[in-house]
Amino acid sequence: MPSSKTKKKEADAFLVLDRIDLDTPAGVNQALVEVAAQTSKDPLKFVQIAFPWGKDTLAGWDGPDVWQVDVLTSMRDYLQRGDEEGAISAYLDATAAGHGVGKSALVAWITLWSMATFPDTRGIVTANTDTQLRTKTFAEVTKWFNLCLFKSWFRISATCVCSRQKDHDKTWRFDAIPWSESRPEGFAGLHNARKRIMVIFDEASAIADIIWEVVEGAMTDKDTQIFWMVFGNPTRNTGRFYECFNKYRHRWVHRHVDGRTAIGTDKKKIATWIQDYGIDSDFVRVRVLGQFPSASSLQFIPRAIVDEAMQRQLEHCSYYRQVVILGVDVARFGDDASVICCRIGTDARSYPAKEFRGLDGWELAAKIAEVYNEFRQKGARKVVINVDAGGVGASPIDWLRHNGYPVNSINFGGGATNTERYKNLRAEMWGRGREWLKAGGCIEQNDDLVTDLTGVEYGYTPTNQILLESKESMKDRGLSSPDRADALMLTFAVQMNEYLSEMGHAQPRNGRLGAHTVRDPYA
Repeated sequence: MPSSKTKKKEADAFLVLDRIDLDTPAGVNQALVEVAAQTSKDPLKFVQIAFPWGKDTLAGWDGPDVWQVDVLTSMRDYLQRGDEEGAISAYLDATAAGHGVGKSALVAWITLWSMATFPDTRGIVTANTDTQLRTKTFAEVTKWFNLCLFKSWFRISATCVCSRQKDHDKTWRFDAIPWSESRPEGFAGLHNARKRIMVIFDEASAIADIIWEVVEGAMTDKDTQIFWMVFGNPTRNTGRFYECFNKYRHRWVHRHVDGRTAIGTDKKKIATWIQDYGIDSDFVRVRVLGQFPSASSLQFIPRAIVDEAMQRQLEHCSYYRQVVILGVDVARFGDDASVICCRIGTDARSYPAKEFRGLDGWELAAKIAEVYNEFRQKGARKVVINVDAGGVGASPIDWLRHNGYPVNSINFGGGATNTERYKNLRAEMWGRGREWLKAGGCIEQNDDLVTDLTGVEYGYTPTNQILLESKESMKDRGLSSPDRADALMLTFAVQMNEYLSEMGHAQPRNGRLGAHTVRDPYA
């Protein structure tokens, strides 16, 4: 209930409610109830009414910025479609923006709108770090709470906004929850059937994928208003925030906010950044333009290289008299896939990779044998099989050898040929594969392959050898095992000394190349 100290100056917001007596606490409360009802499906109208724009600390501010209006309007349209069409799916909204555009303010407005306009709303907000969550994100919520017409309805602490109504403090609340990869269950119990759920991620680029996956479990309540709003500087071009704009963009309403056009940014500082770093630099792309970087500083294969390899034109491929190399990545964990990748010189597109789940070693070996036999029947001169021997890979290798198939057992942790540059064979394979992608390699257009290729990060040993992160490390970061990419890179595990003519036919002549032949270093 509102306090009797509520000031009459708030009446300016209620011109449409002039029939209500605003001189009494009961009258003010009735006005608030009507405004809440009017704005329950119009967050933009709520923001325009609920804060004293142009006065006191908001002097000089007329209301939300253009991009903030776009977000609030999109939410309104979603709710109105629900009225027209009945039950609809959860509303998913992603905003990638430069620094200082007003992301945290919008988070605060959405938080307060969701609480004030729907009884027993349940909501959570998290951020990239606990410090960011407490000192910036929720501090901004507190700032706007103290300016909000509806503040008398709720209590606020350092990590929570909850209802003052008796017996509703547990059911009508919004909590700031730090996330933990080791304890993601803190996000698992957010259900609120037939009411409203609001989930907000701030600085979403740095929130682990496993937290995103757990939150998805709260998107299943029937006949419920469900909002999932994510905001952040686009610091990484891998991970679930990035995928909101790429792999899953058909599911998410998404936008990029350019700091040069935002009301509250320091235009002089932005101009200095552009002058110092260049408009095309990753620094400006991320911190000003709200665009994802062209390459992470830790990313082994940049996205631009992968995109070019997907779009590169491929000449007609014939398997006849060719050397076919199969790379087989064997699943280690229950949610991983075993993948068979085929490469013929620069072509890893014409024969799409095969993915299998739930096969034992012998069943996978039989699938490998089928692919081998298919290429031999098509006239391939040679079929090379490279199988990852780690984990459970020994089983299909044994089966293939027992049944007479030529197979190379590849140990990712084995020694590299170029020991000065690479720590182990896996790093060397990926190094060869990266050069292949740059030099003319063609890959299929597959979102999982793109994610796998661009998701692997790397570092250096004390002796300056390149060392890729392990699959286990990627899982710890919330990423999937790069099964498709490892299968492709396995085709580079064994260097081949095959010499191909311009037409692709083998032409060794007395140990020397023929007049019109060239060496394909990727065969």
